[in-house]
Amino acid sequence: MAAALMRRLPGLLRFSATACTRTSRVSQLSTLIQTPHLCTSPLPAVSALRRPAVCRTGRYNILQRVSALIPPATQQPIRTLTYVSLKKGKRKTVKSVTQRFMRLHCGLWIRRQAGYKKKLWKKSLAQKRRLRQHVFCNKTQSKMLDKMTSKYWKRRNWYVDDPYQKYHDRVNLKV
Repeated sequence: MAAALMRRLPGLLRFSATACTRTSRVSQLSTLIQTPHLCTSPLPAVSALRRPAVCRTGRYNILQRVSALIPPATQQPIRTLTYVSLKKGKRKTVKSVTQRFMRLHCGLWIRRQAGYKKKLWKKSLAQKRRLRQHVFCNKTQSKMLDKMTSKYWKRRNWYVDDPYQKYHDRVNLKV
């Protein structure tokens, strides 16, 4: 029953409830109802950070000490991940962006149609031809891809016999 009550509490309250308790289960149940007088604070976050200094018992393991620093598991990961260099703190390029997309000089990004390599044996010739075509990314996708790449990938490159030459400069197009 004590374990079921502990699971229902959020992580920070669970840490504050079990940090200064005795090892018996009866004392854990009593601390859920009222906290010990040594570790009381008006804010639970402040008391959770202050407890290891006040309660001076040797019962803390690493998990209890860092559980307040770990984000909850219910948070969704952020997809617009930008890597940062350790030396200068500059943004780094996400390599999968440069492998899957191509940036035109006008700021648009193009990509291959999804599933262009999958199960080709069961697709018709017309469907295979449609899958070979490139697709433009929309405005929000282009902004996100610009954030995920460095300025090296945004500069203009001149190639001999570039098949995308007529697409690099667009007229009357708002991105």
